[in-house]
Amino acid sequence: MSTPSADGLEVVDLAREDLPEAVGVLARGMRDNPMHVAAFGNDPNKRRRILERLFGALFRVMVAQQPICVRREGRIVAATGVAPAGSCQPTPRQGLALAPAMLAAGPRAAGRASRWIRAWGARDPGEPHVHLGPLAVDAHLQGQGIGSRLLAEHCRRLDAAGEVGYLETDKPENVVFYERQGFETVDRADVIGVASWFMRRSPRATGGAS
Repeated sequence: MSTPSADGLEVVDLAREDLPEAVGVLARGMRDNPMHVAAFGNDPNKRRRILERLFGALFRVMVAQQPICVRREGRIVAATGVAPAGSCQPTPRQGLALAPAMLAAGPRAAGRASRWIRAWGARDPGEPHVHLGPLAVDAHLQGQGIGSRLLAEHCRRLDAAGEVGYLETDKPENVVFYERQGFETVDRADVIGVASWFMRRSPRATGGAS
């Protein structure tokens, strides 16, 4: 476990018992993302409820996930999913286990979300990579550098392991956010009417002893 920094932020692995708290943070933080509005409609409370179900199912079913979170004064203020190489796409059995959470959004929303997820999945790199996401800071705490702290730790781990990082985003301001840590846009597409960026990061040398 890391030591809290001067601003009280501590970046740590997310314990399974803390997943419900982290899912709430992710759902609130990503409620208004353009893709979620396009997929799930204009009602913000409905979007939040749908995302809570989807993210909860994601972490329950995709058991290889190695999520990270940021704590401040004991509370989770940011979180991200991290899928190790070879684990980011669901197996057929995992897909079936995820289906009820998707269908609970309603047939039209589920159809839009399925098209979005298929389009993103089709662009998944063939090379081994660590897949980042979902990533969010709680809605009322965004813009305070918390997400940067979380991303920096993720990238530190990528560099230490010599692994390629990959992610998707539907927010242009996030492209700049990820570029600051070395991600580069490798593709761009409109998906269900929403601009999407697909970003890759090569590992950096850590400068260990010779």
